[in-house]
Amino acid sequence: MSSPPAVLLAADASPSPSPSPSGSTPAVPTLQDAQESATNAASWVEQNWSTWLAMGLQILLIVVVAVALRAVVRRAITKLIDRMNRTVQAVDGTALGGLLVNAERRRQRAAAIGSVLRSVASFLILGTAALMVLSTFQINLAPLLASAGVAGVAIGFGARNLVTDFLSGVFMILEDQYGVGDVIDAGVATGEVIEVGLRVTKLRGDSGEIWYVRNGEVKRIGNLSQGWATAGVDVTVRASEDLDRVKATLDEVAEKMSKEEPWNELLWGPVEVLGLDSVLIDSMVVRVSARTMPGKSVTVERELRWRIKRAFDAASIRIVGGATAVEDQEDAPDPTATVAAPSVYSNADSPQAKATAPIVAQRAEPPVK
Repeated sequence: MSSPPAVLLAADASPSPSPSPSGSTPAVPTLQDAQESATNAASWVEQNWSTWLAMGLQILLIVVVAVALRAVVRRAITKLIDRMNRTVQAVDGTALGGLLVNAERRRQRAAAIGSVLRSVASFLILGTAALMVLSTFQINLAPLLASAGVAGVAIGFGARNLVTDFLSGVFMILEDQYGVGDVIDAGVATGEVIEVGLRVTKLRGDSGEIWYVRNGEVKRIGNLSQGWATAGVDVTVRASEDLDRVKATLDEVAEKMSKEEPWNELLWGPVEVLGLDSVLIDSMVVRVSARTMPGKSVTVERELRWRIKRAFDAASIRIVGGATAVEDQEDAPDPTATVAAPSVYSNADSPQAKATAPIVAQRAEPPVK
């Protein structure tokens, strides 16, 4: 019978681990272990408290300076806007201020500019403060700034129309290209401005429709309400009329109209007879012009036509194509007097008419066999 291997004998000889009793409790740290842990913690706090205090004071200083600077900048912007409004009110109190200055338009423009400036200032100040706070925690801002730059490029490329509309609206407001109440020609639409936004401008057309025009789509703007407007009327009379008489009648109409209300306020200059605009064989055109309040040129033109027509009727000056031509029809020659007598060719039985009749081709008879 063979003996067991030496390895097995050694395994049998070694004592087997006895299982720990299930009811045993974990070892409780002693007082010496707690004292050692407290000593280590106190030592760690003692080594780092100065760094924490410096970081806390630095962060507090950054926040306090950012908040104070933001409040100062916003207050300065508000005072600037209030000063602009007071200037508008001072000009509005003058005799010509009501015609030249639209206080509501200036107030809305100032409010929009102030809102944009305050938002931009808050974004720049608070954004810079946040980056400075992150830098105090020893955070590397290079990857963050690079990621923000890439994200900004991607967002700007995807929303380039929105960015274009916003920037165009900001510059339109800053440059005072138009305001609420102005009549403008934006190329894509024409009408009265009822709302100016940073992205969209709302216009009301002549028929009452509302146009929403994106600021980025406006390539050129014609403001019909800034400065002054010109009212022009063309009066067409017969070539045989006395020009001095025509001019005297027009001057009388202009002088009377410039002294009556409300036309004396709408007219910003005298009504001038500029002279002959064109001369034809049977008619001539006299040009009448006047400088008016912005947006009132059409109203002045209609009133001028009305007064000129009545004055010409009273002075027996015929306007070509007008109602005064009815009185001259009695002396007009008979239009049938210049008509030639009927031709003999109109009688179908006359020899001349028969001679001009086409010859009818005769059908050839077949030969007789």
